[in-house]
Amino acid sequence: MTATGRLRAARGLLTAFAATSAAHLGAIAAGATALQHATKPALMPLLAAWTLAAAPRAPGLLVPALLASTAGDVLLQVGGDTAFLAGMGAFAAAHVCYVTMFAKLGAFDDRRRGLLVAAGYATAWAVLITQLWPGLGGLRVPVAAYSLLLASTAVSSAGLGLWTGVGGGLFLLSDTLIATRLADWTPLPGHDLWVMATYCAAQYLLARGAVRAGRPAADTAGRPAGTRLGAPA
Repeated sequence: MTATGRLRAARGLLTAFAATSAAHLGAIAAGATALQHATKPALMPLLAAWTLAAAPRAPGLLVPALLASTAGDVLLQVGGDTAFLAGMGAFAAAHVCYVTMFAKLGAFDDRRRGLLVAAGYATAWAVLITQLWPGLGGLRVPVAAYSLLLASTAVSSAGLGLWTGVGGGLFLLSDTLIATRLADWTPLPGHDLWVMATYCAAQYLLARGAVRAGRPAADTAGRPAGTRLGAPA
């Protein structure tokens, strides 16, 4: 495929991801369960396809991270404790991919900055777990272990730039909202809508950051100022 063809394909796939995300969020707001179940499994595959079209040489762990997230999305829709734990395991695999990939892309090259960010997220993790712990029951250990991986993604994503770091922070926020439901906290108004809105934005920002960080310098040489990498941001 030519560069122009890839650009068009990337734009189309990103538009499809945005439209599917909007349809899914609208279905949550409207209480349309069937549409929610139909759109959710399509979200991360569309984003994965966009990354491949936008950057054929995107980091090798990016698509596995998004496909593991797809498995997690599907399993969490199934319901029940077994499916929930399996879904958590799928997302844990996604976070291992993200942290490994970001590390390879140089997220920890600035050690001083990395330590400061890590200290901040470690403090936030300790406070959250302390507050959630009494209500988690038998899920205490799995949630604590998973949340450490989640915080690691947030820390490593911050090393690739502001917006990638925002993506990691939003992922942490999204799953923290889920954890508050597990702990029987009073849900926020529009709770499920906030969970999925922050999740979709987080995954896009993480994928975009990985694509940008993994693109060879030669691919961006000569681009006009403000030109996006393979598709509009």
